[in-house]
Amino acid sequence: MDLRRTRLEFAHQGQVATVVLAAPKANILDCEMLRELDWILNGRISSLHPKVIVITGEGPSFSYGASVREHLPDAIELTLKQLRELLIAVAKAPAPTIAAVRGHCLGGGFELALACDMIAAEETAQFGCPEIRLAAFPPAASALLPVRVGSSWASQIVLTGNPYSGKDLAAAGLVSRLAAEGELDGELERWLESDFLPRSAAALRHAAAAARLRVLRALEQDLPVLERIYLDKLMREPDAVEGIRAFLEKREPRWLGGGSSAGERPSQQNAAADPSPARPGAKSA
Repeated sequence: MDLRRTRLEFAHQGQVATVVLAAPKANILDCEMLRELDWILNGRISSLHPKVIVITGEGPSFSYGASVREHLPDAIELTLKQLRELLIAVAKAPAPTIAAVRGHCLGGGFELALACDMIAAEETAQFGCPEIRLAAFPPAASALLPVRVGSSWASQIVLTGNPYSGKDLAAAGLVSRLAAEGELDGELERWLESDFLPRSAAALRHAAAAARLRVLRALEQDLPVLERIYLDKLMREPDAVEGIRAFLEKREPRWLGGGSSAGERPSQQNAAADPSPARPGAKSA
């Protein structure tokens, strides 16, 4: 396959495979990129025997998420299917997977990171699911977050659409390795050298498969149910289409499904710029 929006690199004599989202600065996970990533994980890497697979983004951000235009009614079913297939490929990868995150990691980009075994991130990285601001919800994150961080964190992330820093999610137990801003590459290299390169590739492969059982179950059993809710129920609501069109037309949405009219225009970038809310369970002042 001719890779135009991704890149595959190897280091440490082939022991570390790095999958790069190579469409900066946003690294949008459109259908073309999803196909390339699926081919890399199901095709190219599956025939090799790396000790670890790193997934990262070229440029200042990991990924701003999936293509909003590909969430319109005529494209959304294929988009959800391709994303699910990619996430399952990540969860069946032949080596431990690490999402290396700097900058924005939103929507579908966050879901890709959630499917990885571990996340390494800069303290200032911004994670979030802003779909609710477009009158939608993230099916894959809704399936994965309860497994990864519990129902309280899952509810707050999905229902508010607010961003969380790498430091916030390290405290929640989701980010495994934290780096200062600009220090991600060095911190990741030290982690690889201490915890992965000295290990048996076969042992890492089987241990990763064992640790992923609940994640894989969520993707193969729960996610298809959530996709049907999205397609058969949410997409029948006028607000679901209005939110997407308002975003694309750079205007405020006019909600029809009850409640007051919209305030701010839904924006993934605006969502990432909001101050981080209180952590679940924390008492407000």
